[in-house]
Amino acid sequence: MTTAQLITTSSVAVPADEPAGSSLRRIAAITAFTPAVWGTTYLVATELLPAGRPMLAATVRALPVGVAFMLRTRLLPAGVWWVRAITLGFLNIGAFFALLFIAAFRLPGGVAATAGAIQPLVAAAIAAVVLHEAFTRRTALAGIAGIAGVGLLVLQPGARLDAVGLLAAFAGTVSMATGVVLTKHWGRPVDLLTFTGWQLTAGGVMLVPVALLVEGVPPVPTATNLLGFAWLSIVGTGLAYSLWFRGIGALPIAMTSFLVLLSPLVATVLGWLVLDQRLTPLQVVGALLVAAAVVTPHVRRRRDATVNVATFGRTGFAR
Repeated sequence: MTTAQLITTSSVAVPADEPAGSSLRRIAAITAFTPAVWGTTYLVATELLPAGRPMLAATVRALPVGVAFMLRTRLLPAGVWWVRAITLGFLNIGAFFALLFIAAFRLPGGVAATAGAIQPLVAAAIAAVVLHEAFTRRTALAGIAGIAGVGLLVLQPGARLDAVGLLAAFAGTVSMATGVVLTKHWGRPVDLLTFTGWQLTAGGVMLVPVALLVEGVPPVPTATNLLGFAWLSIVGTGLAYSLWFRGIGALPIAMTSFLVLLSPLVATVLGWLVLDQRLTPLQVVGALLVAAAVVTPHVRRRRDATVNVATFGRTGFAR
């Protein structure tokens, strides 16, 4: 089954008489697939990909599947959408991937993940200004709980701090948060596959010269490398980002952004299950805090639970 077919079959038909809150939780659960898959990145990168080639990994994640999507739909941006597609590709893919890997290489994983945990608060703050979404006390408390939970999950005592790494981590967080808000603000003028392809291709093209300049010509990949690249590109990027962009269009930003906290949680659980890493009592407390932070923005009174179900369910593969 191709990535396009996977995305097509992931459409959700919500009955007209289904309560709005139930619809919202259903859509959020499907959107949560994306950060959960992103949580596998560390395991795949360390076990399957070439060592010391983060920019190569970032480029291969984005460009091949982006080009495949565009060849599938054969639709290019028109008018102002040239600028918007490039901007979103830069914020959501190109800049975010590059800054993410800079932070990962210059900081311990726990420090980078904890710095990235501020994204829900940053995104909610930007959404309050751009989209006029309410920045509530519940959002603030959930954000603080999420940062504390991620810190307990992954932050080790005596972790080394690096100014450039911290700056990259925070810049990457702001880049993705801004991209999420603008993606919702500008909407989607074409079908989901085309929209995702525009951004992945734009971001991937931006990463090519960076990868060549920083890392040189890539080595010949092994079968293990190809398996890792396939997972990150097809599932971790193509399918995951398609569902992510669909969820952004349907859910309030304060809900969508908190789902990213699932990434360090999944990464920690995989380390425990696959790499035989130990879980301390503090990590268990951190996991519970992260879970609470993710769930809290989705617990609403029924009359407040509104969601653009039509946007989420629209697939629109015209070609």
